[in-house]
Amino acid sequence: MNIVLVEPEIPQNTGNIARTCAATGAKLHLIKPLGFVLDDKHLKRAGLDYWNLMEYTVYENWQDFCARNPDANMYFLSTKAPRDHAAIQYRPDDYLVFGKETRGLDEELLAANYARCLRIPMRPEARSLNLSNSVAIVLYEALRQLHWPELSGKGQLHRLPTPEEKDWKDYI
Repeated sequence: MNIVLVEPEIPQNTGNIARTCAATGAKLHLIKPLGFVLDDKHLKRAGLDYWNLMEYTVYENWQDFCARNPDANMYFLSTKAPRDHAAIQYRPDDYLVFGKETRGLDEELLAANYARCLRIPMRPEARSLNLSNSVAIVLYEALRQLHWPELSGKGQLHRLPTPEEKDWKDYI
């Protein structure tokens, strides 16, 4: 999967999204202008030490992104969209496009791609969700539909023994 951030403004959001991309194997595409520099301490802190686990590309503008990804199968996420983000069937190389925190995606871009615009359902009186939360919601729905490609569905305890190793009643 591909996550596209068009003119992101808040470094902590982009850092959180980078961490989500690292955890899922999604590629991150950042379209300038950015509201921060890539070595911003807040961006790095939010992404923890996960930046080396993910792939990202920076583009000069929307035209540069489109020229370098001519065959991209894109979905545009917006509160102004007509369809639920879970109502479509995602493919492994889809591009999920998100706008800037303060205004979202330009309405001209949405109008030109209206059939490919998706929204996360929410109460009508709520203006929007946080960008990093929105990315996680849509990305994980897409990955769920794809049966969690290359992701582990099993965790491991680090401080306590597993049920196979110890009788749990000793810990209750």
